[in-house]
Amino acid sequence: MSEAHQKPAETPKIRRFIKISLLVGFLVLVNYGGSLVVEQINFQFWPEHERLMITVLWFAIVFYILWMALPFVPGIELGLALMVLLGTRGVVLVYLCTLLSLSLSFTVGRLIPLNSFARFLGWLHLYKARDLILQLEPLNSEEKLDFLLRSAPSRVIPFLLKHRYLMIAIALNLPGNALIGGGGGIGLISGMSRLYPFPKYILLVSLAIMPLPLLLLAGKLPI
Repeated sequence: MSEAHQKPAETPKIRRFIKISLLVGFLVLVNYGGSLVVEQINFQFWPEHERLMITVLWFAIVFYILWMALPFVPGIELGLALMVLLGTRGVVLVYLCTLLSLSLSFTVGRLIPLNSFARFLGWLHLYKARDLILQLEPLNSEEKLDFLLRSAPSRVIPFLLKHRYLMIAIALNLPGNALIGGGGGIGLISGMSRLYPFPKYILLVSLAIMPLPLLLLAGKLPI
């Protein structure tokens, strides 16, 4: 076969590689930029005047809620800074703010139309993933799960699907989970999948993120 016939087949692969590389580079940049932002906020956490202190605190709380809801950003550093600033009271506050953030990202995921996500996958030239999403779109939660269990290419996928609640709990507690989307990304994908009813999701998350606050309140870990 001549090179003239090979180039059209290779072109989509090259475009896919370029687009995915740009996406990964963007996510790495966001992650690195997020770390710099958190360092700056930590540096400014100790103003001299009490009124300014309160203003900075409220800003940090709102920023933390929105920041934790974003995919691929390190939010735990800002949460730890709030805990250090407020002591044991900060532990409960950060726990509640984290719960609110993960609920927000889940809700945003629920609002994203699957056909829009499918178009994004098509733009990345991930056509098999796009076709799978388009097949799943008209199905309800039970039908989606049955379809995935029947069409999964390996035994690993059905195992993960059957233990999907446990997988979320583990993912939320993995060190460096910003690399796999962070809490915001995990909540976003959970919402988009439509495989998790919101009451069960929020109960799961409230239990999954509880160990660290409990250890801090019990004095097992230093604040």
